[in-house]
Amino acid sequence: MKEIIKTIIADFHSRSLPEIIERNLSVPIKSGKIISIIGPRRVGKTYFLFFLINKLAEKVHRKNIIYINFEDERLDFDSSTLNLILEAYYELYPENEDELYFFFDEIQTVKNWEKFIRRVYDNVSKNIFITGSSSKLLNTEVSSSLRGRALSYELFPLSYKEYLRFKNVPFDNLSSTKTKANLIRHFNNYLLQGGFPEIIDFSEELRNKTLQSYLDVMMLRDIIERYNISNPIALKYLIKKALTNVGNYLSVNKIFNELKSIGVKVSKDSIYMFLNYIQDANLIFMTNIYSESINVQNTNDKKIYCIDNGLANSISFSLSENKGRLLENLVYLYLKSRGKNIYYSYDKKECDFVLYDKFKIIAAYQVTTELNELNKEREINGLIEAMKKYRLKKGVILTLEQKDYLKQDNLEIFIEPAWQFMLKDFSV
Repeated sequence: MKEIIKTIIADFHSRSLPEIIERNLSVPIKSGKIISIIGPRRVGKTYFLFFLINKLAEKVHRKNIIYINFEDERLDFDSSTLNLILEAYYELYPENEDELYFFFDEIQTVKNWEKFIRRVYDNVSKNIFITGSSSKLLNTEVSSSLRGRALSYELFPLSYKEYLRFKNVPFDNLSSTKTKANLIRHFNNYLLQGGFPEIIDFSEELRNKTLQSYLDVMMLRDIIERYNISNPIALKYLIKKALTNVGNYLSVNKIFNELKSIGVKVSKDSIYMFLNYIQDANLIFMTNIYSESINVQNTNDKKIYCIDNGLANSISFSLSENKGRLLENLVYLYLKSRGKNIYYSYDKKECDFVLYDKFKIIAAYQVTTELNELNKEREINGLIEAMKKYRLKKGVILTLEQKDYLKQDNLEIFIEPAWQFMLKDFSV
């Protein structure tokens, strides 16, 4: 296999990389730390590495950069053969004593990969960049095996601002009526089709087929094969249930009874385990009610969100008609991608999102497509209840197009279009 690795390294050094549109994620090039980039499949992790490599190549000779894609079908690594990468490189460049930069794509496919990375870090180079489609890579392997040596970052599907950049749509002049109308039109498309980079210019039919293929690969490779799932029927039911219920509460008891009613045998413990696997594959996120009591958080139902609106839409025609839930999911992803700790609040009324930072709740958001006579009291009162509870002076209601300002009980409520909110530099 060493000769194959040599070919891969040499080919990489001889070919030019594509021009990459810059993403919102910013990571240091020279930090002295292992940089891990985590995100679902097809989100653009490889191209993000290429972006970093292009940036690095302005100052570093290409031969000092080593890129390996561990999902290359020519490669079949295990923990005992990873050192062949170093052997192959030094046989290609025996005289090179320059500082090296390693870029390892989807490295979690190799068992015990972290031991090799730690050895490279301790003995060869501090310049290591790794990607993976498993959040376990972020939360467990990196933090336990590489503690103190690594910095982790999450890459999400395209934000609305990134989506506009990919479509070459200007968004600077918001005072122009024509520009605003164009941005609203694109936002409505983005709301339905999501932000996976490959599919943004596809037809609806091709887009849905492609997204369904993404889901199939995530299920097969990131869950069924990785965890040796022996009950794929229950798993697939749970995934479909989760993706078609974004913004709703998820009850394990209800899912257990539904599966039982259609003759699928599965324990509640298995359902909880499957949910953990689905989250690990970066397909869904589970959000707790906010409480200082961990027991209260764990015993209350969790709200569920999907990594991408288009992915959820591709398996549920009815979901595309429920723009309120899609908008809530989009706002969740926007807040999550900015590293916020997100909860929901519920006493007598519900507030969709409260953000936690530095030992307290710092912001509250309500999401609805529009405020009207049917929902205005409910939405405002839910927000005000959270604002009073957490002593917040202002709150935000995000809509599709409405913009307004209210003052009630000496509290400020800003009503703002979500598309406009997502184009601003985020601040609480």
